[in-house]
Amino acid sequence: MSAVDCRIEIAAPPEAVWNVVMDPTRLGEWVTIHRRLESHDATHMEQVLCLRGVTFHVRWELEESAPTRYARWRGRGPARCRAEIEYRLTAVDGGTRFDYHNDFRAPLGPLGAAAGRALVGGLPEREATATLRALKDLVERSARPT
Repeated sequence: MSAVDCRIEIAAPPEAVWNVVMDPTRLGEWVTIHRRLESHDATHMEQVLCLRGVTFHVRWELEESAPTRYARWRGRGPARCRAEIEYRLTAVDGGTRFDYHNDFRAPLGPLGAAAGRALVGGLPEREATATLRALKDLVERSARPT
């Protein structure tokens, strides 16, 4: 099991952040490992991701949602790997604190987890940080008055 927790402050209201993070068609604008969206509806999506040159498909289901505040997605990928992603949005000083949690479970229990850590090292944390920076830039650009 591998968990990544990141946080970023975004100079835009939670509604503006929520509208971006919950729109699957916008994933390519801010998720660094996103390659394409295969399908989606209000509570499901199939996403193609790429990490260290390996492309893989993940099927996501929205398990819990409190609009503009919280969302939890559960995903299933190749070889029975699983992931859970949580978004927490908190209004702070006219902006939003965005907390991101990703919990990845490799197949094959502890052996698979050890192999996964050896293959990707600190890459998930770096990608999560880069993704949140891209989200911040995207939302703040959109929120600026013209």
